[in-house]
Parts: sequence; C-alpha cells; structure tokens
Amino acid sequence: MQEVGDIIAPDLKILFIGFNPGERSAQTGHHFAGHSNRFWKLLFTSGLTPRQLKPEEDRLLLDFGYGITNIVARPSKAAAEITKDEYRQGRLILSAKLSRYQPNIACYAGIGVYKEFCGLNKVACGLQQAAAVPGITDFVLPSPSGLNRTLFDDQLFFYQQLHKMILVQ
Repeated sequence: MQEVGDIIAPDLKILFIGFNPGERSAQTGHHFAGHSNRFWKLLFTSGLTPRQLKPEEDRLLLDFGYGITNIVARPSKAAAEITKDEYRQGRLILSAKLSRYQPNIACYAGIGVYKEFCGLNKVACGLQQAAAVPGITDFVLPSPSGLNRTLFDDQLFFYQQLHKMILVQ
C-alpha cells in the first residue's frame, strides 16, 4: 500500500492529525477516503467547510487554512496494526512537523492518536489543558472512522466546538 502525502503548510488554523491512512486512502491517495468514514460530512455539517468535500478534494483544505497529517505514515487496515516502534518514530516526526509548521490548533482525530502522541492514559475529547508542543493549542475529536461506534451527533458536538474556537481566533 502506498503512503498518503501530508497536506500541510505553515501557520494553518487547524492541522488534523490521524492515526495512519486506511486501506482505501492508500488505494486512492486521499485522506479519510474510507466509505464509512465520517470526516468530510462532519467538517461540512459543523460549518468548518462551506460544502461537503470529497476525499479526492482533500487538498482544498489548504484554502480554508486546514491541513492533514498522521502520527504514522504507513497505511494499514486498522490502527491496531501500528507497532510500538512506529508510534515511537511517529511521535518524533509529528513533533518536528508541529514545531516547523506551527498550526494554531493541532487537532487529533481520535482519543487514541492523542494518547499515543502524548503518552497519556486518560484523555477526553475537546480542548486540552496543556499543549504538547508549546504555542500550539491541542484539541481532540472522536475518531471519524466507521469503526468508531460513537453516534454522529455526539461526534458533531466536538466538531462544532472546534468551529467555534476558530471563529474567535
């Protein structure tokens, strides 16, 4: 499976950070491309984008001041396949990206992503108390993966909170 390149630039409003690309993303070369993934619908429904983008339009996120990266670049069928060594290396790479690009908000698309990056055991969705990288606000969303059984409206609540945060910046 092929890696899916970052969509990233300096000084983004939000840098979305996932676990790693899934199989469908690796096949298409686009982020959050799984048929059951709710990322694009959540962005639109929350007001973060003016229309529902398709995965093949992922580069348009830069027009809104958003980007996407992952803690691990290697695609897999499920995040459970990521090894401890891949997470260790991914933490270093992600920390360097955050320091280099300095997004206003590092937005982790899944509690598990933030746990792995920060080495924490207990994390709740929403605005985090402390920054993992100084000067960058940390925000955690429920995973948009179709494997996540959290109800759409419960996920949407956090995307709406994120939208409100960037409106006041």
